[in-house]
Order: sequence, then C-alpha cells, then structure tokens
Amino acid sequence: MDASSPLSVLLLLSLVTISSLLLFIQKRKKNPQITYPLGFKPYPLVGYLPQYLANRHRTADWFSEMLANAPNNTIVFHRLGGVRKVITANPANVEHILRTHFDNYPKGEMFLTTLHDFLGTGIFNADGKTWQMQRKKASYEFNTKSLRSFIERCVHQEIETRLLPLLQQASATGQVIDLQDVFERFAFDNVCKVSFDLDPGCLDPESEEEAAHDNKTSSFTNTFSKAFRNASSLSAQRFRYAIPRFWKIKKLFDIGSERRLRESISIVHEFADQIIHSRKKEKQTKQDLLSRFVASSDHYSERFLRDIVISFLLAGRETTSSALSWFFWILSSRPEVEAKILDEIRSIRAKNRGSGMKGYDFEDLKEMNYLHAAISESMRLYTPVPVFTSQAMEDDILPDGTHVKKGWLVSYNSYAMGRMEANWGKDCLEYRPERWIDADGTFRQENSFKFTAFHAGPRMCLGKEMAYIQMKSIVASVLEHFELEVEGKERCPEKIVATTLRMKDGLSVRVRERNY
Repeated sequence: MDASSPLSVLLLLSLVTISSLLLFIQKRKKNPQITYPLGFKPYPLVGYLPQYLANRHRTADWFSEMLANAPNNTIVFHRLGGVRKVITANPANVEHILRTHFDNYPKGEMFLTTLHDFLGTGIFNADGKTWQMQRKKASYEFNTKSLRSFIERCVHQEIETRLLPLLQQASATGQVIDLQDVFERFAFDNVCKVSFDLDPGCLDPESEEEAAHDNKTSSFTNTFSKAFRNASSLSAQRFRYAIPRFWKIKKLFDIGSERRLRESISIVHEFADQIIHSRKKEKQTKQDLLSRFVASSDHYSERFLRDIVISFLLAGRETTSSALSWFFWILSSRPEVEAKILDEIRSIRAKNRGSGMKGYDFEDLKEMNYLHAAISESMRLYTPVPVFTSQAMEDDILPDGTHVKKGWLVSYNSYAMGRMEANWGKDCLEYRPERWIDADGTFRQENSFKFTAFHAGPRMCLGKEMAYIQMKSIVASVLEHFELEVEGKERCPEKIVATTLRMKDGLSVRVRERNY
C-alpha cells in the first residue's frame, strides 16, 4: 500500500485520533483551567489543527495575532496527537529560556532528529558537550582579526567583481531581476569562500559559460549549490506537517519529498567530504573556517568536520539574504530613510577616503550608525529566523506564570516579538530607524532578549558582526551607485516561513544608475 494514499492517511489519522482522545482526557483532568487567546480556543482531539490549516498560508502573522491577544503574549499551542508547545513573545520568558534556565531547554530530541540527516551533529544541531566543544572553538575563531579581515576581503571582492557588474548590466538592458535570488546567490558564494575557501561562482554572470569548459566548476555550481538549496528547504519542510512527524513515514517508504531530500543530502555530503579529505591532505595554512578547524586538531573525523561546515553554510546562506531582501522592499517606500542613508554614506566617503575610492573598510562601516539602525529596524519587523524552538527537560514555570511540562516544546517567536506593543510601544508596527539612535547620533544596542534576530544567551549568533559587515557593505555599495525600483512595492510580499523568512515570489526590481 502506498504510504501517501488516502487510505493510508485515513488509517494513520484514526490511530492518532484514538491516542489523542486518551491523552486529551488525561491532560484535561490535570489542567482544568487554561486561558486561551481571544477567538483561538483549541478543539478537542485536534487542537488548533483546523485554524492552522486555514491560516497555513500566513502562519507568521497568524501566530503574531494569537500572541498579541494572549495574556503576557504567551500561548500553549495544542497539536494533533496530544503534542503541547509553549510559544512566547515575552522577553522575560525568552531570557528565562535562553539564559537563566539554559540547561533545561536544549534543542531537544525532536529538533535534533528532524535536522540530523542534513546537519548531523553540527553546531546548530547539537546539545551538551558536542555543542560546547564546537562553540568554544568557533567562538575563538570568530573573534580573531585574521578571520574578520578574510571575511571583509571576500565580501568586497564579491561586491566589486560580481554584484555591481550584475546590477550595471541590468541597468543597461532594462532587465527586471529578482533581488532575493541575487542576494541568495551572493550569500552562498561568500559563505563558501569563508567556510571552504572555494568559489562556486553562483553570482558570476559568466559562470555558465565557464562551466561548460570546466567540469569541476560545472559540478560545483550546478550540482552542489542546487542540492544544498533543496536539502535546506526540504529539511525545514519537516517541521510544517499538520500531522507531527509524518515525514518519518515518507522517509521509511522513500517517497515524495523525503526521497528528494535523501538524494540532495547525498550530493551535499559527498562533495563536502571530498573537500575536507583534500584539505586534510594538503596541510596548507589558509584563512577559511574549515582550514582553521583542521589545523586545530588531527582528531576531528571528516564526518564531524562536514557537519560543522554545513551548519555554517546553512546559516550564512539563508539569513543575510532574507534580511537584505526585506530591507530593500521596505526602503522602496521610504525615500526619506534612503536619503538619510545616502547622506551618511557620502559624508563618510568624503571624510575618510574621498569619492574616488571603491568599497568600504571596517572603520567606514563602524561609522554608519544610521544604516546600522535602518537594517536593525527592518530585522525587527521581518526577522530572518522567525522561530526558535527548544524542549523542556523538566517541569518548569516561566516568569509570566506559564506552566511547562517535561518534554513540551518551547518556542519564542522572533517575528511576533518585533510586533508586540508591550515590547516596542504603540508604534510597534511602524518602520522607524530613529528608535535605535541616541541623542548624539550613535547606534543604541537593544536588549538581546527583546531584539532576538541574532538569538541570545550562550547560543548567541557568532556571525553577528560578520552579518552586519556583509549587509552594510552591500547596502552602501548598491545605494551609492544605483536606484532600485521595486515592482508592486505597495503590496507586502507573501511570506514563506522555512528555515528563514522568505518572499514567496521573490523581489522583482528595475535598476537605474544613480545620477549625481
């Protein structure tokens, strides 16, 4: 019998319904008084499944509405099969989960199992001693001046030799381009250089022509990059099943999306293993992350190194491209913000290096306080990673009084946190970079448990500085040379909540050279 046939699904639902009934009766007795958001009371047996299916196309905003209507901006989400998940947008709860009681909220078995095929035991899919060891090593490397300089060179080279020429070509031909796709290809090129010191050339307009004469380049560009994108998307899809863990049945029978995932992961792992094996034999001193891990110990297995590097590839490709896409969409309808950014860029250019120089160094970028604020404000409203999930090891009570049972999933919703009046005031839905600027014009850091775009606590994102270097360099370089006209800018793009918050149909823009 085909596991995806209607009969198979019906039988599975019947089994789940019976077990759910028993669990529901038992939990109802233990929790007779539960407060629900206005208009969002769960149904017996199926929990929020009917509402979830009705709002599946707009889950980010649906959860924001639920959390905004909930006491203390926290809900207990009921899923089919008796699964309970606490979801919060309350900074006090977030600090409790991510710092005060950090040991009680690891990634957990469900998260680790769901992503294990793709990420293995890499830093973003590890707990306990495995995570601690990787974190310690990665933290040391990300704080070295040599790695920062290497990242700056990689970003500058990709901007000057590929991004700006591509936009120049679009301007000359009048071609409409998908800016989200451009940023994703830029990010993948850049993170491959930083992680492997290898260049896939995804953004190179001549890469296809070169690939025809270079089997190695062709293999890398047309196989590895596509397989990586598919593996990332299909792995994230496992979290979105209406029936929890239904993907395991598809994997067992090797059908549909699980078969495509297996094939994509096989390609990614095989290619990564080849690079790692070659790098360990070379024994050369390089600046990329892989070389640094290889040089630090001969005891790391190739599989372990592969998991580490793939985790960094995933983070580097997905997050900055998401943040930049939403930033440029917002900027398209905020000419006053664009004018202030341009004034800041020109002022720094004139003061530090003169208008004839190309690119920006680290000191230039540090002085771009308003640009830093404008990007941060965009990420507040459209955070690249909208949801973070962990699992409770023991019973607990959150600061707002919410009871958490052992084994429950616990999430904080970054997308919703940026839209809560309790967190940001009555103008929480307005895009206003000035909220990040002090009276003297400098950028003001926010509490990381309130602005969670880079996570917080012991798992705080190590690539935060790298991300700002990349984003500020791109924005400053693009705006200095080009005007971007976003098609349909008056309509908010439809959101896809995958690994990151993406635009369903991309971001179509026309490019014109800027006249001074």
